[in-house]
Amino acid sequence: MNDIVVTEFVDQWAVDDLAKDYKVHYDRTLVTKPDELAKLAAESPAIIVRNLTQIRGPVLAAMKKLKVIGRLGVGLDNIDMDECARRGIQVFPATGANTVSVAEYVIAATLVCLRDVWKANADVLAGKWPRNDLMLGEAMGKRLGLVGFGGIARAVAKRAHALEMDLAAYDPMLKADDPAWKQFGVTRIATVEELCATSDVISLHVPLTPQTRNLIDAKLLATMKKSAILINTARGGIIDEAALAAALQAGTIGGAAIDVYDKEPLKAGSVLEGAPRLWLTPHIAGVTAEGNVRVSSVTVANVRGALQNLGIKGSK
Repeated sequence: MNDIVVTEFVDQWAVDDLAKDYKVHYDRTLVTKPDELAKLAAESPAIIVRNLTQIRGPVLAAMKKLKVIGRLGVGLDNIDMDECARRGIQVFPATGANTVSVAEYVIAATLVCLRDVWKANADVLAGKWPRNDLMLGEAMGKRLGLVGFGGIARAVAKRAHALEMDLAAYDPMLKADDPAWKQFGVTRIATVEELCATSDVISLHVPLTPQTRNLIDAKLLATMKKSAILINTARGGIIDEAALAAALQAGTIGGAAIDVYDKEPLKAGSVLEGAPRLWLTPHIAGVTAEGNVRVSSVTVANVRGALQNLGIKGSK
């Protein structure tokens, strides 16, 4: 019997640490083998996953003795939280561990998109000198609109403040008198409609829920500035991808940097293919060497602590 099954990549030292006390089965390809995963984890009290492993339906039902889920990251939309609550399964996201990684990605994406700096690479190598075509914008003085104002958005705000950007934010979960607004330099608490209409850069920081699915749709995209940059490091599905592709093709907005997608991995022939001024990355905003160490450390500690609190000893 395996005590802990790990289905996606994690630092080997983290596996070795858990293996001191528990029987650990680590196979980063299990994410693509749900049937095999269900069999391997059928008697396991703990599982560790990232964002692609779907802990729901027949897979979750097969895990008869599951008590603890360690999430290498923070999003929980790949886990059936209602069923976990019903069965008393504890779920531990690595809250805060990759905050810096994502915040730095958002700032980098902001600067790259505003300057469009890499567009000239082929021209420069070909002996051309398109300086006038690249006389684009600075971050200073631009409005950064944050949709959601949790920990990662606040880390972005802190860094954007150093760039002298104006900060607007939307978060229906925070009261208008919450000290966080002032603490992190937000000058405008806006509705999502106002934020999208007035911001030069819009960065998404909300979970994927029925209420946020396709939150950024054709209607909202049409209200944005033609120079506006849209950044999504939160969850795929928050943006209507077909509407985004159409807006970019029509020049309705200035550009987008997208790290997360409605279906991952993004398949060839996606509606996003061919859209101009679009920068795509494979869900890596929160994945840095340093961030992965923090995520692994937090997850190992969470899982070990939870098993110990439950009185579950390793079978080694």
